[in-house]
Amino acid sequence: MPAPIAEELAKKQQSISVAEFFEKNRQILGFDSAPRSLITTIKEAVDNSLDACEESGILPDIMLHIKRSGKSGVVVIIEDNGPGIVKDQIPRVFAKLLYGSRFHALKQSRGQQGIGISAAVLYSQLTAGHATRIISKIGSQSPAHYYELMINTRTNDPEILKDEITEWDRPHGTRVEMEMEATYVKGRRQSVEEYLKATAIVNPHARIKLIDPEGDERIFERATDKIPEPASEILPHPHGIELGTLMKMLRYTGRQRLAPFLRYSFSKIGLLTAEEICNAAGLDEDMDPHTIEREGAKRLLEAFQKVKIMSPPTDCLSPIGEELIYKGLEKEFNVDFIATTTRTPSVYSGNPFVVEVGIAYGGNLQKDDRVNIMRFANRVPLLYQQGGCVTTHGVEGIKWKQYGIDQPGGGLPIGPLVLLIHVASTNVPFTSESKDAIADIPEIQAEVELALKEAGRKLNRFLKKKGSLKKRKEKEVIINKVLPRMAEKLAETLDREVPDINPVVARVMGNLLVDRQYDDGNTNVSIRTKNFGSKKVEFKLHEMLPFQVEATPSPKVVSMGNDYDYIWKIVLKPGEAFAVSYQLPDPSDVNSIRETPIVEGVEEEIVTGARAIKGVV
Repeated sequence: MPAPIAEELAKKQQSISVAEFFEKNRQILGFDSAPRSLITTIKEAVDNSLDACEESGILPDIMLHIKRSGKSGVVVIIEDNGPGIVKDQIPRVFAKLLYGSRFHALKQSRGQQGIGISAAVLYSQLTAGHATRIISKIGSQSPAHYYELMINTRTNDPEILKDEITEWDRPHGTRVEMEMEATYVKGRRQSVEEYLKATAIVNPHARIKLIDPEGDERIFERATDKIPEPASEILPHPHGIELGTLMKMLRYTGRQRLAPFLRYSFSKIGLLTAEEICNAAGLDEDMDPHTIEREGAKRLLEAFQKVKIMSPPTDCLSPIGEELIYKGLEKEFNVDFIATTTRTPSVYSGNPFVVEVGIAYGGNLQKDDRVNIMRFANRVPLLYQQGGCVTTHGVEGIKWKQYGIDQPGGGLPIGPLVLLIHVASTNVPFTSESKDAIADIPEIQAEVELALKEAGRKLNRFLKKKGSLKKRKEKEVIINKVLPRMAEKLAETLDREVPDINPVVARVMGNLLVDRQYDDGNTNVSIRTKNFGSKKVEFKLHEMLPFQVEATPSPKVVSMGNDYDYIWKIVLKPGEAFAVSYQLPDPSDVNSIRETPIVEGVEEEIVTGARAIKGVV
């Protein structure tokens, strides 16, 4: 009699390792095309380097070198100055999927699952058939360890092909080299260079050097020496716990009484709150948590919602901050205006999160294109699946016309605008394992919209002021055309020299007047400033000279090669005037003086008689 079909089918059943699964489903992790596979590899390696450096208090210095290999391959080398990796951990970190230190830690970090860099190693060995080469060193007095590794996909264990000590000139750090089928592209938003540019903006403390396959170098210099405040680990919050998780915690806790279990297993549950929860659940606070079955766990879960429990702590988050977002955008974009905002922390399903936004406008940005949305999660750029991300939906949910930006059809706005949106959380709700987009969580979308509106109001004030200044300038242009002709006619009639009309223009326009004058012998120079406007003005007055002079009042002097920059900081209330003066070494030196003085920190539209430059007073 033949064996039952079920027995024959049972013979075919077998378990598979996680490495074997991803070997056949690598697109899930972001290795679905040649260009994207390269970006994913670099992203995972750079994330690891940044996290390791920050956790050790080291300013990151990362070198990325990409070489061509054959017709369709590349060699990727990533080197950092991080703390290095202990020898015994190197094989598991790079050649075992789901191995890491952050999965169980409730705090903000770039990586969580322990898949990233090992997935890149797996992709490398699948497409190029080569082992990944690693050098790591933990200190100047420690040896550098060299490994060649592959992943045994049947067991998800590392295969060590080479293990030896080598020479390496770095005091500490890690170097990874892997070959793979991948394509390096330029000129796209989804490219290695754009990814590194985005990374440099939200990690302004990092220095990143890129050497591309053509040998061209690009360095993203750090804009600050300030390392982000480290995030602290917290306990799970009761509002984010599901029934199965709670039952597991009850089963495996080391506590023998329910109240202490609640106090020491969750954040924001103190002695009185634990008693309230037990009473609301109808459970004895002294009972053994291991004896609580499903119904008791359900009552506990319901009690979590009934009892007022404080929001989770937010020291588990490490937002970028408005100042550093500003510096990052200023460093990478040539624009006219930047506004930033960091929202106060909020919570979804018991998970704390913070939304930050930066808006950059004007300058060299394209006027007729859709706005450039730069999305980030825990300081990591999100380059793909923009349309499926809650941050994009937040942008689409705003009426941008009320902030002075075109929005045809009510979708994404159009104009010379960059929108930077950063979501920092202990648990970013990604839509997939490839971590390309953030899920549509209502609480997150609401915070994104509020942050964008706050920055949008700042942009609108700038645009209105810019429009007002433009009208002032147009009026001044007309006045400058009419008054000189009137002055010439009057001078001709009275047989006198044509007067300087700048004081008249400044008075009519309500401008800041800057007027340089010379005495009869061209030996004494004075620069008079007067505020004809209705508001106080603060500015720096610059006089650039190719020689040294004695000036009154005493200025700050900055050597500029063969020139000297004499700088006075001046504050004028409406109607106030102020003058500075200096002696020329020789009357003939008058020919070396620049045509007009320079003022810094005042819009050019409200200055008469000087060249205005941007700056902070």
